[in-house]
Amino acid sequence: MKLSGKRVLVTGADGFIGSHLVEHLVRAGVDVRAFVYYNSFNSWGWLDSSAEDVRESIDIFAGDIRDSHGVREAMKGCDVVMHLAALIAIPYSYHSPETYVDTNVKGTLNVVQAARDLGVQRVVHTSTSEVYGTARFVPITEQHPLQGQSPYSASKIGADQIAQSFYLSFGTPVATIRPFNTYGPRQSARAVIPTIISQIAAGASEIRLGATHPTRDFNYVSDTVRGFVAIAESDAAIGEVVNVGSNYEISIGETAALIAERMGREVEIRSEDQRMRPALSEVERLWADNVKARDIAGWMPDYAGRDGFAKGLDETIAWFLDSTNLARYKIGIYNI
Repeated sequence: MKLSGKRVLVTGADGFIGSHLVEHLVRAGVDVRAFVYYNSFNSWGWLDSSAEDVRESIDIFAGDIRDSHGVREAMKGCDVVMHLAALIAIPYSYHSPETYVDTNVKGTLNVVQAARDLGVQRVVHTSTSEVYGTARFVPITEQHPLQGQSPYSASKIGADQIAQSFYLSFGTPVATIRPFNTYGPRQSARAVIPTIISQIAAGASEIRLGATHPTRDFNYVSDTVRGFVAIAESDAAIGEVVNVGSNYEISIGETAALIAERMGREVEIRSEDQRMRPALSEVERLWADNVKARDIAGWMPDYAGRDGFAKGLDETIAWFLDSTNLARYKIGIYNI
């Protein structure tokens, strides 16, 4: 199935990945309805910063993914749903786990229930590499056990299972994309790469982080966006879970050093207790096996390996060094 000529609803369109996905789809000629979080400021999140041609081309629907009626209304007339709306901050999930269940699990239920009732042709549900927990083997395939090491990851496991259950029970055409650690312009400072870049850009020589030994598989946002499109267009992806990752592992400490090198700065790293996850909750190692994405969707990362990671960092750094963009971030505080 090709997205050209289809009407596509993107939930979480106001967020980091969602806004990039909306822009990509619009410029590919897709008819896009953007589901953004209702608020009294009439803010469309990051879509407010999109080019005028993008803003004029999208149909905005303001609502709340927890509201089944609103979700159903947003989905009427849509052929494809790309479901990204979620709460994702791990530290905040320690503080308020119930809202993660309401948003991530119930929100996903609202999407797949409406998709079933309305006869939507394709749902792409967004998972996360956090559902794997600390790697038991690497690279991590889609057959790796699921481990809820935080309320966030547990809620995403629940959401994934709800989505899959509708495929198995009712034949709802759901495909699950499982992105590894996406980074790039517009990412929240709750994530480690923007945390590092923004502190250095603000002139800090001592960078405050949590644990530096865990490893991650960082995926540049344009690669993640292409993964959404590839999986949406792949008939073979229906009923499947598909990793989207770079197949390159690097520690947080090495990442900080590489960023400092790319920014031409020397820094020291200080680990702060408030930024640490509880010991048993820390995901120590993530490294994606992306063979399935290649085999069933024809997707491979453009920003692969250390060179690709450095290229993606350069593009992210350049965005943060724009004073207008940097001013959006509250660098002096720890965002949970």
